[in-house]
Amino acid sequence: MGAPKYVLLSCDQESEPEGEEGHEETWALCEDVTDLFADPPPPVRETYELLGCVPEGVLDEALAHALPTGSAPLGALTLEILDKAGTAVGEWYLEDVRVLGDRPCTRDLTLRDVTIEGTEPDDNPYDYPRCPPLSPGYRLSGPDGGPYGTCRDLARVRERRDDPMEPPLRLLGCSPRGALKAALSSGEEDLGHAKLLRVDSSGRPVQLAAEGELRAWIPSARGPGLVDLTLDMWTERPPLAAREVWELWGEGRPVEPNRWARCGTEGRRFWLRTALDNHEYDRTDRPPGTTYHLDGRHITDLPGFFCALGESVNGPGGYFGWGVDALNDCLRGRWGATPPFSLAWHDSEVARRCLGVTPETAHRPPTFDELLTFLTENRVAVRLV
Repeated sequence: MGAPKYVLLSCDQESEPEGEEGHEETWALCEDVTDLFADPPPPVRETYELLGCVPEGVLDEALAHALPTGSAPLGALTLEILDKAGTAVGEWYLEDVRVLGDRPCTRDLTLRDVTIEGTEPDDNPYDYPRCPPLSPGYRLSGPDGGPYGTCRDLARVRERRDDPMEPPLRLLGCSPRGALKAALSSGEEDLGHAKLLRVDSSGRPVQLAAEGELRAWIPSARGPGLVDLTLDMWTERPPLAAREVWELWGEGRPVEPNRWARCGTEGRRFWLRTALDNHEYDRTDRPPGTTYHLDGRHITDLPGFFCALGESVNGPGGYFGWGVDALNDCLRGRWGATPPFSLAWHDSEVARRCLGVTPETAHRPPTFDELLTFLTENRVAVRLV
């Protein structure tokens, strides 16, 4: 058997909510896995009609721009669900909205039916924003709460398509042990719920890879006594970038700085997730007034800034936030550094040229100057060197 990259653990669903860890038993060491990595599909853009609409503000301006060109950007759109008294009782959201056009409303020629296209965020509270009886409809607003008008109803032009079926995982070259080995020997069909962890070369867990139901096995071509297992996943698959990051952590937590710099933007994002999962929570924060040195040579995007910042505070593979909100949490303590402290930012011109230069969007990353302002406001004295 080759060096295992994964370890399969038992998982007792009834014990998990209680926070118990003793239920995990090693069921197998696995050489490799197929069909594990996959990037999430791009957000599905749907077409909607705002029926009986009275457009105002930016929505009215977008309609004017869409008339000669065929479409115009609107950005984020909020639909407030109104009760019969006109009070908001819920909200529903669309992102990256474009206005495609309008026409007179068939039910009331003084109103407009506006056609838009957009994507639903994952955290929308409803699959569809249904109004209560006798409701006048929806109040429309933008990302800053600015009024966009009202509409009486919302229609989805096309029905949503079902997500394609994803293949199960095949765990290759597994050496079963414990209860799993006993179940395979006795011919049991219900093999149970399991977790799959990525491990480094010493067998230390690096990160959760998958969770699901074991449903089949066959003898493995990788050696006598080994089996190939089939796992139906319940969790999202790690992104394609995870493969590269896990290889960089293959010998354990990095001991040299800037290994993350070999990754692209998506790899750096996943590096931050891996660093968080390997954060040492029992270490004492260094005292206020400490100076940290930020190596800025590879800060060409926002994830790169947080990778470098994590290493400046907590060493190679360290974590100190993966976004501005998370950084704000880290600055409150228990993450390695205690404000006020100093940050010597070396080669800062790299970040000044690269950060925040994407077009203005609802979720635009902060610019270099905005990051400096945030740090200063949170008692971090930044010195550009």
